[in-house]
Amino acid sequence: MGRIDELVFLHQLSTPCHLAALAELIGFKTRIAKQVSDLDPDRDHNSFYLIAQKGAAIDSNGVPLIVSRLLPHVPIALYQVERGTLDPEFALLLGVRGLLFSDQRMDLLLTGLRKMVGDELWYDRPLISKVFRRLVSRQDSGIDLTQNTVAMLQKLTGRERTIIQFVSTGARNKEIAERLCISEHTVKAHISSIFRKTQSRNRVELLRWFQDNACHFEFCS
Repeated sequence: MGRIDELVFLHQLSTPCHLAALAELIGFKTRIAKQVSDLDPDRDHNSFYLIAQKGAAIDSNGVPLIVSRLLPHVPIALYQVERGTLDPEFALLLGVRGLLFSDQRMDLLLTGLRKMVGDELWYDRPLISKVFRRLVSRQDSGIDLTQNTVAMLQKLTGRERTIIQFVSTGARNKEIAERLCISEHTVKAHISSIFRKTQSRNRVELLRWFQDNACHFEFCS
């Protein structure tokens, strides 16, 4: 991550953004955006975005929908996160740098903020260890995994590949149906088939599978 010049808080609540005020007190340059339309990731390429979960439109994993659109352009962390409403493993694998919970002490929030701006992840250590062990395990069994993956990829239809890409961005079934001009029932049927073909039990496992094999997909716009 390059030099960070500014922290940009997307804060869509009527209450003050206390974290931004505290960040300023310890020397960070900050800016508060009240609406998604106020964000400009092309202009803010040297900024670090903090997106409030509370008050945002979220996907089925509790991640604000705007996150997947912004991640290719700027580093992102989530704050004002309510415990139990978000899948942290999904957020980590998606590329979110860390989570700041609404019930955490201010000193921990500021520590987490400093770590993330310093290019470190801010998640519970057991979660990071779990994901790391899985990656190492997959690397150790690379030959068998590759052969198995090739077989899975060959089974997927073009429409199923497209739906996997939408799922990887956190899109809900209704949104996928609208984008592809099909019914939600048809989307559900496709996703059931995708789970079976990729040996995934849920969307989080499908996301992990997709991230391991994204290079085999032609990305849709």
